[in-house]
Amino acid sequence: MTEPPAESLLFDVAPPPTPVERLLHLADQYTQHNDALDLFLGATNPPAPDAHVGSAQRLATDTQSAIKAIQDERLYESVELTETVMRLRQLAFLTSASADLSAGAARELTALAPEAAVGCAVTLVSETRRRRWATAPAPDDRLTAVHRTALAEIACGHVVASSSLGREFTRSREPKVLMSTLRALETRGLAERTAGSAPAAYVGGPPLGRVRLTSAGITALASVIDVPPAGPSTAPGTTPRPLPATAQATARSR
Repeated sequence: MTEPPAESLLFDVAPPPTPVERLLHLADQYTQHNDALDLFLGATNPPAPDAHVGSAQRLATDTQSAIKAIQDERLYESVELTETVMRLRQLAFLTSASADLSAGAARELTALAPEAAVGCAVTLVSETRRRRWATAPAPDDRLTAVHRTALAEIACGHVVASSSLGREFTRSREPKVLMSTLRALETRGLAERTAGSAPAAYVGGPPLGRVRLTSAGITALASVIDVPPAGPSTAPGTTPRPLPATAQATARSR
């Protein structure tokens, strides 16, 4: 069989996102949605009361699409996989219902959505490998345990950045994501900041910059999302956590 001409390679398209990548992208969409609601609720002259409706409806549809992508994988049934799909269906229902509520009430229904989506991604990766007898890929040596933890924290919508008196800094939950770590991820094209897209740290303060994963960052995290980061800080006999406790609890609760 003859090889296609070189010029035909110009029309190669990127493969579709995997179900895990879809879930990580969905988490980012929910973070953006929640940030927009927070800014809306804090605005002096907010737009129409139903400004969030279109976004909520799109998110509900995208969550259903993520469910279909998982089902199309035709994995063997398991309690963990069934519960993952169930959580996503609940998330789609809550998001759809939020479109009929005021912005304040709607914000409460999607508050935990980013972490839920990331938690479902963790379970899906583990189940996919277990059911298909696949081994986890060797962790990228360039992604340290600190980098992988930071990527997971960013995916959960826990990291914002700002500056004061010429000094840049980050705000995050535990484990902390330092500015030096963020800069390292940005240099590699795995993370980026969207200025003024997150609510202020205090009433009357300036909006913060949400830290988000790039497409490359989503792909990188998807490949190591269930790989426990090893390092000298890990105590002997303990199992380190690849994700924040909140996301792990969402993914593995019974």
